[in-house]
Amino acid sequence: MTLGLVCDDCSAFNPLGQEKCISCHAALGVTHNAAPAEATESTPPVEEADRPCPSCKELVPASHRFCGSCGKPMPELPKPKERNAPKTMFFSVMQAPGRAKLILIKGDGYDGVSYVLSATEHIAGRSEGEMLFPEDTLLSPRHANFLYKDKGQLFVRDEGSTNGVFVRIVKPQRLRSGSLFLVGEQLLRVDACPPEVVPTPETDGTYFYQSPRRPARFIVTQLLVGGAAGMVFRARNDQLGIGREGNDVNFPDDPFISGRHAQVVALDAARGGDTPFELSDLGSKNGTFVRVQGEAQLHHGDYVFLGQQLLRVEVSGS
Repeated sequence: MTLGLVCDDCSAFNPLGQEKCISCHAALGVTHNAAPAEATESTPPVEEADRPCPSCKELVPASHRFCGSCGKPMPELPKPKERNAPKTMFFSVMQAPGRAKLILIKGDGYDGVSYVLSATEHIAGRSEGEMLFPEDTLLSPRHANFLYKDKGQLFVRDEGSTNGVFVRIVKPQRLRSGSLFLVGEQLLRVDACPPEVVPTPETDGTYFYQSPRRPARFIVTQLLVGGAAGMVFRARNDQLGIGREGNDVNFPDDPFISGRHAQVVALDAARGGDTPFELSDLGSKNGTFVRVQGEAQLHHGDYVFLGQQLLRVEVSGS
């Protein structure tokens, strides 16, 4: 990383220790065309002289707010003009045109560390690769690979991780049966309904007691920590709304879910094929993320979840 000064007159970059600009020869760190009486860092401040009291005309030290003779308040002194500090530039790996960088999003929503993707492949994980997150126990040692292919297009590939790679959807996304997606802090799976089982009696002719099975197009299952199934939601018609309140499926205690967050729709056989479901985000604040199957292309403005790390994609020139 190189450190230096920028000339206030011509904006040329100069190395540290340079007293005059190597381009226009102006003094560095000095604001030109300023009033002659304005102090700079190289000139000591001038002591203000005593001034007369406007009431009794006695001389009063400049720093005093009241007259020592008559007690009347003294007028406030004008504030000194602030001088523009010299600008400092920091140089690191430059982001080439058409290349991308990943910006780590902090918990409060602000931007954190940036990773410039200047090579062909870039591994992220807990202990392997260029982007390391050693304290994230939800990341595999070698978790994902951000790589360029197909004439410089950026892709993300799951490197066989335990918990997967999730990309935020920007338009309705087709899903296969068994696909996983994130809504707030909820990990959900969509499945086609299994074939109906015709109940049969025991050998003595007794039927096993069970709750009645209502017709359903598909099932959405909540997956708990450790992979166990939590709540199971059966869609009674072609769509299932998900949110915090007023939906088919509600998670009122999840602060990261919007009131109306996402929707899963079952497609007819002619439209669906091997992707019989369509997942849509309903304008939620925090977005809806789908787990990548193999690899997926990334674009400027996309968001990627790895373990507990949220990354934003920025492509130079976009």
